[in-house]
Amino acid sequence: MTGAVDGLPVRAKGPALAHKLVELKDVRFQHRGRPEPILQRCNLSICLGDRWLLEGPSGSGKSTLISILGGLRPPASGLLSLNGLDLQTIGADSWRRRVATAPQFHENHVFTETFAFNLLMGRQWPPTVRDIQEAEALCRELGLTELLSHTPAGLFQMVGETGWQLSHGERSRLFIARAVLQNADVIILDESFAALDPESLRRCVECVLSRASTLLVVTHH
Repeated sequence: MTGAVDGLPVRAKGPALAHKLVELKDVRFQHRGRPEPILQRCNLSICLGDRWLLEGPSGSGKSTLISILGGLRPPASGLLSLNGLDLQTIGADSWRRRVATAPQFHENHVFTETFAFNLLMGRQWPPTVRDIQEAEALCRELGLTELLSHTPAGLFQMVGETGWQLSHGERSRLFIARAVLQNADVIILDESFAALDPESLRRCVECVLSRASTLLVVTHH
């Protein structure tokens, strides 16, 4: 499961990076109406500083695993812990603040609000001046400056169904930025790079690797 993200190496783990953040032990999950569990005896440890690449075909349980890691659904059995505490002890809201997940494109949403709100909704709202400055800097790194320069209100342009319409690539970069700006302990990106052209892909991978302290990227093969 461990590998390189678009050719960039996994960070080596030394003594300073050995702190275990998220752990799954003997996790099992079975979708309702399915004869067999999609996950069985699943064991995984994610330590501070790790970079994971999870690859697999459709239907292999990748997104199910991500939803469990992100605190979006509980396992049928087994242990799921964050810093040694289980989901029930930490609470779902606190867990999701500390494990930021960008779901697959068709499961993620651009809300009918400002671009800034869509970026910072996982952090705090209303934002501070520093929040806005960080959002602007991240947008530059992800190649969204041209988009913001074309909209009349910049970061405070209304987007969504009744607002400024974003392309697939712009939406993908928005979802990546939203996860990064949450300042979570772990960032999980589920097929987040799939809709990007080669140059945008390069910029986004470099940005995420430089900003995420601990990262799990999911991709289809």
